[in-house]
Amino acid sequence: MRLTGKVALITGGARGQGAEEARLFAREGAKVVIADVLDTDGERVAAEIGEAGQDAIYIHLDVTQETEWRQAIRTAVSTFGKLDILVNNAGVWRRNTIENTPEDEWDLIHDVNAKGVFLGTKLAIPEMRKAGGGSIINISSTAGLVGSPRSPAYSASKGAVRLFTKSTALQYGSEGIRANSIHPGQIDTPMGDQVWPDANARTEMASQRPIQRIGVPQDIAYGALYLASDESSFVTGAELAIDGGQSAA
Repeated sequence: MRLTGKVALITGGARGQGAEEARLFAREGAKVVIADVLDTDGERVAAEIGEAGQDAIYIHLDVTQETEWRQAIRTAVSTFGKLDILVNNAGVWRRNTIENTPEDEWDLIHDVNAKGVFLGTKLAIPEMRKAGGGSIINISSTAGLVGSPRSPAYSASKGAVRLFTKSTALQYGSEGIRANSIHPGQIDTPMGDQVWPDANARTEMASQRPIQRIGVPQDIAYGALYLASDESSFVTGAELAIDGGQSAA
């Protein structure tokens, strides 16, 4: 029960990595607020957690809208009394070259992946300050560590998350508010299905990693659990690559 007594808000929590983080955090004792725009899926995950005897609610949240963020955080605090953990997990990916990327696609990717992290962090910090500290976990990508030939817009947005996380860590560490980024490699999620179109592509991609498999959402969730827990109380501004060794080359 590594998160007993803590309250966590997880964006993009309706499926994939976010849903697995919500399940694991709840099993470890946290009260969980699942936030997403996929209402049916999000309600299902919250109900599943509740049926297991744990505490979770679902709220609709478009992470690009400051008014929705304010309401989400108000709901979290009014329901569970405080906010200790924020996992900025929501994200979008598109495949395109620089020359073929429409302006509206660039804006969408950065609004969700980077602006959403900024808004969530900005509005969560006052509540974490009231709680005496907190942990902000921003889900970036290995594409935020190195360039990506498949999606330069996505890579740019995730690179922004990486450095914004460090700025947050520097500004708020003295208040007991920590900020760290996780950098997943290829993970078996609905978003990952956009990357590999068939089983052959998946097998080839796995073979290129030192650990020769595609990651699963649990791999990311356990990294997030460590950063959310008091076990990582001396960790802030760090980058945790969970990628089967991909970024070691």
